[in-house]
Amino acid sequence: MIFFTVTSKELNQRVGMISILNIIPQMKTLELGNIWYSPVVHFAKVNTEIVYLMLTEAFDVLNYRRVEWKCDTCNARSRTVALRLGFSFEGIFRQHFIIKNRNRNTAWFAMIDKDWHHVKTNMIQWLYSTESNISLSVLNKKLLDSTCKEI
Repeated sequence: MIFFTVTSKELNQRVGMISILNIIPQMKTLELGNIWYSPVVHFAKVNTEIVYLMLTEAFDVLNYRRVEWKCDTCNARSRTVALRLGFSFEGIFRQHFIIKNRNRNTAWFAMIDKDWHHVKTNMIQWLYSTESNISLSVLNKKLLDSTCKEI
């Protein structure tokens, strides 16, 4: 695992962390995880921008084919964020872990290289547009709807 501290330039303070894990160079896959943000920046652009920068590194620089996002099925916020960011839902691993003496079901999401160009365009539009009424969820919904039809 490689951990990163997330710093908000706007607030001039550390506001969270994110890591790259389950790195498999031979398969050109990795996972973004261990994501935590201070409530000070919940729903702030810094969260999306960090993921955008990490996806840019994975797909454009390292030429990876797949980036995964996994979370507890009970973590509704993380599941919503994964879809908002353009990750496709792939399924549930039932009883994947035992955490605090309970079964944890894990929701799996992924983004693949062929989706990245469209997701990247949407993220750039949302992050750097002066329009305030743009929704990244709406921009990525069309992409996710077409992905689901392929299955």
